[in-house]
Amino acid sequence: MNAQTNPQTSNEVHHGRNIKRFREMFNIKQDTLAEQLNLTQQTVSRYESEEILDEDKLNKFAQALQIPVDAIKNFNKEMAVNIISNTFNEQAVAYQYNFNPVDKMIEMYDAKIALYERFLRAEQDKIAFLEKLLKGQTGGGQE
Repeated sequence: MNAQTNPQTSNEVHHGRNIKRFREMFNIKQDTLAEQLNLTQQTVSRYESEEILDEDKLNKFAQALQIPVDAIKNFNKEMAVNIISNTFNEQAVAYQYNFNPVDKMIEMYDAKIALYERFLRAEQDKIAFLEKLLKGQTGGGQE
């Protein structure tokens, strides 16, 4: 059997399977990808089972996965490792946080306390105003 007829060595392309491989490599769930593409999870699953996808769908998936369209069209393991290693450093900067999440939670808690204190003051002012009105009505009727 020569290389052209052996499915193990031929360059048969399965766009859907390649999309699934990239999605799994990036640890993205089907429903997350579907939401990003404004599709249903079932639609993404169906596309992942299709051997050939049209250019428009390939472009959308490539953009959502942040990989070149050619990576989906011509997937092989060596190329995947190169793509991941080349895009990982670029992507890593985008996910660095410039704040401490615990500090943000404390800020939110302090803001919540301040809001509650303002609410209590407003209620106390209302009560004082109503008491003043009641004293004015009862005091004016006795004179």
